[in-house]
Amino acid sequence: MSTHYNEQALESSIEKSLVGVSLEDLKNEGKTLSLFNEENQVYITANKYYIGSPSDFDKRYAIDTTRFWDFLENTQKLELEKLKVSPDWQLKILERFERMIKKKGLLHLLKKGLDVDNAHFTLFYEAPSASSAQSIKDNFKKNQFSVTRQLRYSSVNAGEEIDMVIFINGLPFCTIELKNAWTGQTAAVQGIHQYKLTRDFKQPLLEFGRCLVHFAVDTDEVYMTTKLQGKDTFFLPFNKGNNLGKGNPVNPNGHKSAYLWEEVFQKENIAKIIQHFMLLEGADKDPLNKKFYIFPRYHQLDVVAKLINDVQENGVGGTYLIQHSAGSGKSNSITWAAFQLIELENTDGNPMFDSVIVVTDRRILDKQLRDNIKSFSDIKNIIGAAYSSNDLKLALEGGKRVIITTIQKFPHIIDSVDEMSDKRFAVIIDEAHSSQGGTAADKMNQVLGKLETNEEGEVDGQDLIIRAMEARKMRSNASYFAFTATPKNATLERFGVKQDDGSFKPFHLYSMKQAIEEGFILDVLSNYTTYRSYYQLQKSIEDDPEFNTKKAQQKLKAFVERDERTIEAKARIMIDHFVQQIYDRKLLKGKAKAMVVTQSIESAIRYYKEIKKILEEKNNPFKVVVAFSGTKMINGVEHTESGMNGFPDTETKDKFDTDEYKILVVANKYLTGFDQPKLTAMYVDKKLQGVLCVQALSRLNRSNPKLGKKTEDLFVLDFFNDSEDIKRSFDPYYTSTSLSKATDVNVLHELKEELDDSGVYEWYEVEDFNTRFFKGEPAESLSPIIDVAAQRFNKELELNDDQKADLKIKAKQFVKVYGQVAAIIPFEKLEWEKLFWFAKFLIPKMIVKRKEDEILDELLESVDLATYGIERVKLNEKLELDADETRLDATGNLPRGAHADDDKARLEEIIRDFNERWFANWDATPEDKRQLFFTFTDKVVTHPDYETKYLNNPDEHTKQLAYKKIFDEVALSMRKFQIEFAKKLTDEHFKQDMLNSTQRFLKR
Repeated sequence: MSTHYNEQALESSIEKSLVGVSLEDLKNEGKTLSLFNEENQVYITANKYYIGSPSDFDKRYAIDTTRFWDFLENTQKLELEKLKVSPDWQLKILERFERMIKKKGLLHLLKKGLDVDNAHFTLFYEAPSASSAQSIKDNFKKNQFSVTRQLRYSSVNAGEEIDMVIFINGLPFCTIELKNAWTGQTAAVQGIHQYKLTRDFKQPLLEFGRCLVHFAVDTDEVYMTTKLQGKDTFFLPFNKGNNLGKGNPVNPNGHKSAYLWEEVFQKENIAKIIQHFMLLEGADKDPLNKKFYIFPRYHQLDVVAKLINDVQENGVGGTYLIQHSAGSGKSNSITWAAFQLIELENTDGNPMFDSVIVVTDRRILDKQLRDNIKSFSDIKNIIGAAYSSNDLKLALEGGKRVIITTIQKFPHIIDSVDEMSDKRFAVIIDEAHSSQGGTAADKMNQVLGKLETNEEGEVDGQDLIIRAMEARKMRSNASYFAFTATPKNATLERFGVKQDDGSFKPFHLYSMKQAIEEGFILDVLSNYTTYRSYYQLQKSIEDDPEFNTKKAQQKLKAFVERDERTIEAKARIMIDHFVQQIYDRKLLKGKAKAMVVTQSIESAIRYYKEIKKILEEKNNPFKVVVAFSGTKMINGVEHTESGMNGFPDTETKDKFDTDEYKILVVANKYLTGFDQPKLTAMYVDKKLQGVLCVQALSRLNRSNPKLGKKTEDLFVLDFFNDSEDIKRSFDPYYTSTSLSKATDVNVLHELKEELDDSGVYEWYEVEDFNTRFFKGEPAESLSPIIDVAAQRFNKELELNDDQKADLKIKAKQFVKVYGQVAAIIPFEKLEWEKLFWFAKFLIPKMIVKRKEDEILDELLESVDLATYGIERVKLNEKLELDADETRLDATGNLPRGAHADDDKARLEEIIRDFNERWFANWDATPEDKRQLFFTFTDKVVTHPDYETKYLNNPDEHTKQLAYKKIFDEVALSMRKFQIEFAKKLTDEHFKQDMLNSTQRFLKR
């Protein structure tokens, strides 16, 4: 009975599924292999596989000779006759095959065929489309798929066997090593080990290019590689995923891994992989052995197949949200989907789409699309770019089937999609990263009003796309395919699949959890260290004015965080950590890098200068680079990225990739869409939350197998955020994200009523503005209408500051909510549309002046930073994310307003509360600490070496060494009298901060 549960039983099961009968069945029936194949030839070629014989395998050419010659004789007899005039015609074909497969590889020959003298041989008939001619359908059936068990492939070791090999017309498509988990053997361990260490990859069958893919398979899991290279072979999981993670789900009808032979190995699916998915990557000039094949992972095959099937079934006009994590191979999924969408035909044989528009902000995708389409299509010049309506028209007239545009330029061409009602479009929206530079001040700003931007003028990509489409309904002549790892509420509502309970879910999912568990990305939250800062402030004025308590605390914290002493203390912790934990340990073979994430451009510039100074103290073991957009004035000095780095900002990414530069300091630039697999550490001094938090920290998650990058090599030191806040940001995107319900549009009635009643505008003004606006009248015709309403709001109406703030917030909320739902609500409300456009232009001119903010600015003139310290809260903490699906709440369902916080306190009380919160771990009183500092500096000044070896020393290096020696001797002398102080000096960070502070004080 035990033989029913071993590898042989699994072999037999796969063979029976593919062929319809197994070798064991034939033996029981008393049939021979050749007799079975001959008797069942019609049955086999139409539906199933042949059973191959190991004795038919030619080890030198790595082909099944019986199937190879039989296929050519039955399909291309006339071409063979051209060569049969020569007695060695078979050898001539084989030698020519040998030469071409070494030069071009099997994939090329399957697609292009083989030329021998004046004969041309098709080696594989492609799968037909629905509208293909009958002859094409008949030819595909002539392909001979076969499976051979226990194949002895080696001319060196006669006993070495491969468990199974699948051939197409005698040419090896894949090899398979089988293991059975029931016998304690798995594909992940023994199967992969066998391929790496006990299979001779120099034998023809296993040489790169001879066979397309190699599978390690057991009853539960599947792994694959396209290039065997001994111990350096890299296998990828080829699993469906289970419970939103790795592995495969329970199969009620058999083994968990049965989809491989029951689904993937079906003839039509293998044909699709060869025709539409597999790619040869590498420079044209490189020899074949320097290149590699790309074989799709299971979820990539699955998403493209499901998208194509749904469009075929439901027609043009659908919306699809594909939530694929980083590490999913999204770029390839998009290029494969784009090509197959332009190839898609209806039952009449006509293209379902005239063009596929790919919206992206990644230049690399442009090249990938061009290279991939070149591999798939005989027509090369079918890709174009469009950055305006005219570009789109010209591209279509020029026969461009795939048109690439950027997220920023997409609004320019979207109107043309609506105008060309006789054309049908597939719009693929690449993951919406923020723009990586410059202000998005283009035509869309003129039409939609100013978009919300961050300090560097960057616009969130998903918001930009949604805003670009918000003026009209979804076009019925276009299908939309949105790819993102972090869908927002509006994205889910716009593109997601509506469920019976009213919620919205992605059309297809490849989760962050699965990507991490499968090793395609690393877990950035596995090694999270948080720090808490401690400050002590003191009043610098005699008065004791009153301030808003909460806002004052926020203002004071921001004040402290940008102080030079604060930045220096944190920068030293960062550099000490990087040098000790990363640089000295030669992580990633000495190529590991770090990113410092700061609160603003000003902070980034200050951090860059401080880190540069510290590195100079350490004799520059490596360099630091800074990245920010535009120009920043600090203390009267103008700063630019190129000016600080010493090279053009277009070179920043490339320079950072070199070994010379190890640390990159940023504010917003490069927080999203920046791919640097050598990053292993991130030092965070910025508030991170929501999608930005996930995208920013995910800069670390790129795997790097060549350099051996592992999860345990990652470090995050966070000086600003609580670990629980970080966890809350990641949880929604760890597994599956859904939206609980649609936006309640009735809130728009309430908002409009309040705005109408405010007296800021008369409705006839709204009507007049829209009439002129949609007629395309010039700006000078529109401005007076907006200016009259703005003047009422700003000067004429008797509104206090809080009432003004409340009205402006409600106007913004109306614009935001209507913008999200306008394209998808099943009815049209013309008044909403008109108020939307009027409010878009009015809001920027609604001035809300909060006197309290001016008062709070005075607060900073009333305080001084007396002391600063940092305490590590949690070291190398692993943040465990929730594995359940996360449901986001619908936005905008209740009108919002401004709520003033009237909690006031005196300045003395505010400072006391601040110090208690941020300086609570110090035992001494403020006066004792102040006195201790002055005592210490006095002892330094009276030290016998202070003037001769420090103060008057011309050499900066020896001067610093002298001060450190003086500091240590003074500290040692004071330990005898100050026990608490002695304890604090055992903390290296405190000691360093004390050293820097006393030296800076003495320089005053």
